[in-house]
Amino acid sequence: MNDCLVIGGGLAGVEAAAQLSKAGYKVTLAEMKPVRFSPAHKSENLAELVCSNSLKAERLASAAGLLKHEMSMLGSVCVEAAMQCRVPAGGALAVDRDLFSQIITERIEHDPHITVLREEITEIPTDRPVIVAAGPLASEALSESIRGLCGGFLSFFDAAAPIVTAESIDMDSAFGASRYDRGGDEDYINCPMNKAEYEAFYEALVSAERAQLHEFEKGRDIYEGCMPIEVMAQRGADTIRYGPLKPVGLRDPHTGHRPWAVLQLRRENAAGTLYNLVGFQTNLKFSEQKRVFSMIPALRHAEFVRYGVMHRNTFIQSPGILDADFSMKAHPLIYFAGQITGVEGYMESAASGLLAGLNLARRLAGKAPFVPPEQTMLGALCRHVSASQSKNFQPMGANFGILPQLPQKIRDKKLRYEAIAARGVQAMEQAIAEI
Repeated sequence: MNDCLVIGGGLAGVEAAAQLSKAGYKVTLAEMKPVRFSPAHKSENLAELVCSNSLKAERLASAAGLLKHEMSMLGSVCVEAAMQCRVPAGGALAVDRDLFSQIITERIEHDPHITVLREEITEIPTDRPVIVAAGPLASEALSESIRGLCGGFLSFFDAAAPIVTAESIDMDSAFGASRYDRGGDEDYINCPMNKAEYEAFYEALVSAERAQLHEFEKGRDIYEGCMPIEVMAQRGADTIRYGPLKPVGLRDPHTGHRPWAVLQLRRENAAGTLYNLVGFQTNLKFSEQKRVFSMIPALRHAEFVRYGVMHRNTFIQSPGILDADFSMKAHPLIYFAGQITGVEGYMESAASGLLAGLNLARRLAGKAPFVPPEQTMLGALCRHVSASQSKNFQPMGANFGILPQLPQKIRDKKLRYEAIAARGVQAMEQAIAEI
């Protein structure tokens, strides 16, 4: 029998399996695709990216950049794969999502210590080391097993944005540029609207018909981090113009002026043939997405290769259930990883899997757990999951607000972020040296 079981082949699961393999342990990685697919997944590959192809900011002096740097220091397979299939995206690290999943799938399937089991796990065994990385869309049977083990769930909605073909974008009504000229002109395609065009689009958006939710999805709260564009728009006529459609940092070369509103399209694949609508996660009916989004001048003839979808995410009440190494307090050989723990985001999910795998390997070897220092982004996420004091525990992504303040005050934000990042890297280097 293989030593360890990892349930779920998403970003968290592959990171966990890779860490256990690197430590010399045999692993069964159980993935229910293609036997069963969740409402959001389409590909048979492991580490499928669903919501977006962006892994957020790349620069070290950013929360997302610091997180990825720390993960790379610990041998992250997801960061390594991302670097191999990146596509232009200004200051963000974006990937060709199909190639990203393919690279990781091939690596995991060819690992001599890992056996990929393509079947649904319905019960969490308690007689062997397990990492539950089933994701927020675990099957109903597995969800019930988790519920019984953890005593319930919280839920929130997640939504994915549409994707259009590059050749169908009307470039006479669009222009290439990154905000404040960061990155090349090919990184983003900008779709401007004047005041009249925006107002007509807004009225159509807030009155458009939404897709019917499944019964199990009704009556739940929408998570702020992935708000459907039509829900955000209902908060006021200017809400999305100060959000996903903000025109700041952009100047339309056709007019010489800043547009009233701008939709940005981000390259979806390395070939530059597909673009996704940034910030346009939605639950509108497919026909309504075509009608309403085509009102944006640059998208009047857009060919949609994927429409936006919305689905339910679930996560456990991790504080009180999990320790900082992602193991269960009540069952030390059962670990959780991924968004189900209350981390939010692709890389955050992968990071939790990396730490769960590393720590299970250490436990099996009789070593103390590795919990990164609080000055690191990884350490801050560990503490959020295990020791959050919030009465309303919610998913948290990487951000500088969860790190301790610097001992000295630095007014300049750029310099302050650089100092925070340098401190985190130094702390991680020291922590790795000690283990």
